[in-house]
Amino acid sequence: MELQHVNVKIFASELQVDLERFIEVFHRWIADQATSEMLIDVADYRHVPDGPAVLLVGHEADYALDKTGGRYGLLYNRKDAIAGSNHDRLKQALRSAALASQQLESEFDGESLKFSRQEFEIFINDRAIAPNTEETFANARPELDAFLARTLGHDQFRVERQSNDPRSRFGVVVNSSQPFDLATLAS
Repeated sequence: MELQHVNVKIFASELQVDLERFIEVFHRWIADQATSEMLIDVADYRHVPDGPAVLLVGHEADYALDKTGGRYGLLYNRKDAIAGSNHDRLKQALRSAALASQQLESEFDGESLKFSRQEFEIFINDRAIAPNTEETFANARPELDAFLARTLGHDQFRVERQSNDPRSRFGVVVNSSQPFDLATLAS
């Protein structure tokens, strides 16, 4: 199974920041082209109760302060296909999410914004490639486990399907018993 359109959401463990500030920060990221992807626009969806609150639209990928599932986090949404192995694509998405999370924490230095060092989601934003079934989970699980063990540097983590609803995207929640370092994930 070739996994494309890999998304990663690193949950916020603390978020006591005016969401309006994310709009300002994301506009500055566009002006500075602060990521490896071409950044284009910012959309304000703070009025939507369960979705992206502030969306940074890019050509190859989007970034968002996301509240899907009732939990805030930094969401990286890869839109373009990437060559390489599943490991390469998982690594690229997790690295991009970790870099953006680090950047946001430094943007709000001294304020209450912190991303989890023990929990994140990985999901595939393409139901044709990865339908949300037990078979997809069973097929993807060995590669996910190998990728996570190598990336986290240990095997003390739990991987659970995000949802069993076949209408949902295929995704997993990763819980690490040992805190991970965002800088290490970003390197």
